[in-house]
Amino acid sequence: MKTSRSLQQQIHIACRDLGLDADARHNIQIAACGKASMRDMSEADLQLVVNHLKERGWKGGFKRGVKRRDYKAAPRGDLRLVHVLWRKLGEAGALHEPGRAGLNKFIRSRFEGTWKSVPIDVDTLRDHRQISQIINALKDWCAREGVELKR
Repeated sequence: MKTSRSLQQQIHIACRDLGLDADARHNIQIAACGKASMRDMSEADLQLVVNHLKERGWKGGFKRGVKRRDYKAAPRGDLRLVHVLWRKLGEAGALHEPGRAGLNKFIRSRFEGTWKSVPIDVDTLRDHRQISQIINALKDWCAREGVELKR
């Protein structure tokens, strides 16, 4: 049986996927179980709401091939190279977390002690020396993993 929290998350995801706002979600909750607030619902009530959303066309589950977020290309060529190197390492199976969040974690863990401040997101970097350090670290990692870098 799913927990209440995971059912609540499913409801929020379903409403987002179906393009429903908070008012529409409350109306669906009232129609499904007679309660507007998820806080007042039991697990059975939450499951009724999930089933109601599935009847309205929500397919649920993981959508393969659909990106979680659509990010614009990095604003600078050297930052795009950072993303390319990270992607190549991910394709080679060298990464535990091949996405953007993993890249940001790598930068924080690798450079937090040497830089005065580490940005939250790699694309906010503007200092060419810092970007160059990241590129060199990723190229070294690619060499250790045997990832071929073509021009």
